Amino acid sequence: MASLRDEAYKQPQAHSSLQGSSTKMVTIVGSYNVTPNQPTPKDPSWLSDSDQIGVLGHVAIVYIYEANPNSNTIERLRNSLSKLLVYYYPFAGRFSLTKSGRIEVDCNAKGVTLIEAKTSHTLDDYGDFSPSKLTEELVPDIDYTPPIEEIPLLLLQFTRFHCGKGLAIGVVISHPMTDATGLTQFMNRWAKLARGEELNPNEIPFLDRTLLKFPHQPSSQRVDQPELKPVLQLEQKKNARWSGALLKLKSSQVERLKKKANDEPSREGARPYSRFESIAAHIWRCASKARAESGENSNSNHPTIVRFSVNFRNRLLTPPIPENYLGNALARTMTPKCYEGDIISKPLGYAAQKIREAVNAVTGEYVKSQLSVGLGQEQVDHIRAFFMGQGHGTKPAYARDHNILLTSWMNMPVYEADFGWGKPMQFTLAHVFQQVDRVGIFPSPDGDGVVVYLNFETAQLQLLKKLFYADMYVSSL
Repeated sequence: MASLRDEAYKQPQAHSSLQGSSTKMVTIVGSYNVTPNQPTPKDPSWLSDSDQIGVLGHVAIVYIYEANPNSNTIERLRNSLSKLLVYYYPFAGRFSLTKSGRIEVDCNAKGVTLIEAKTSHTLDDYGDFSPSKLTEELVPDIDYTPPIEEIPLLLLQFTRFHCGKGLAIGVVISHPMTDATGLTQFMNRWAKLARGEELNPNEIPFLDRTLLKFPHQPSSQRVDQPELKPVLQLEQKKNARWSGALLKLKSSQVERLKKKANDEPSREGARPYSRFESIAAHIWRCASKARAESGENSNSNHPTIVRFSVNFRNRLLTPPIPENYLGNALARTMTPKCYEGDIISKPLGYAAQKIREAVNAVTGEYVKSQLSVGLGQEQVDHIRAFFMGQGHGTKPAYARDHNILLTSWMNMPVYEADFGWGKPMQFTLAHVFQQVDRVGIFPSPDGDGVVVYLNFETAQLQLLKKLFYADMYVSSL
């Protein structure tokens, strides 16, 4: 019997968002506290340094389905989630702050939040589900006013669209709990249990994060870690707004970009630039051109970098980190400092080579060095401020100043999350991020190419969208 504790039902709540002059509503039908359906270990869960660098708050994604849910759908979701939490029991815990200023998980089985909602929007009202106020309705809204120790680490929202066609599952997860790989695995395994199937042994998460616990290294023995250093920030634009967009690249267009990136003769023995390197270079170049055309960048010698993370599961370390490791198995890296004039004027292969240099920098020694640096005083202060309610835990060391934060989900099986009503028709980040230029690369739902998520200042985004397709047909010469 599932151990589910329902929160007391209140009057249905409406969350409003604005699109133009019309107000649309999402109504909360029910809110449930879901706990593991069996007793789970109570020992605190240690978090690695990789878990505690950067964003400490929650991140939001949303899965969109064309299915028509039936009346017992929410009960099936609750029961299967309760069963899965036996294996993912840290998700049902709460954060606590140690005396040394680190975060750990109190595995107290207080539960995760599952919200049942309905919206007056139809499926078609959302268009291509580019991030906006509308998509933000489809994920739980996090209230950071209570103590951090009381806030759930995982919140989920099941939303029915108007007229009975379509549904959404919004996911809000505390970033220190897992990276994109671990979250994708969690969702696919929840879907498998919801279909009435059982998990295979290799689908049980590996929870021992002390695999990433390395002795503190003297600074003289460390690999240089420029990506952990903050970059010079521009003043925030007080009246500027950022917007989101989703742009499709078909497989044929991806191949065109790869060909363009590889037009210039490469060093003998060098492999051709990959999909990731070519797409990332193209986005970087288009963003640099958009800034120049918008008038923000009148100086072609303005520095620019791209920051991203490399998943090191099953590679780089000995013994290797298992594929089912639950946590942030990520090494942060960044391109060498470049100048926007060079990114714009030189062949696409120039930018692709800079992306490659950032990837190639991530070696086993690099990962160990990054994990043995320890949480510096700045990050410890940041963690303490997070627990004191000073902000939502976002530390934008990469923010603005002509820099891009890039996340790639392009090889992740996000469309395997079939809960018994078919695979998702769309998957994306749910929020628009202000004062930060962000890019995501996702697999395409039809298997043809990729979908690129763009989050830029609104005026620049309009230029970037035009350049995104036009620039791939411009000669590299």
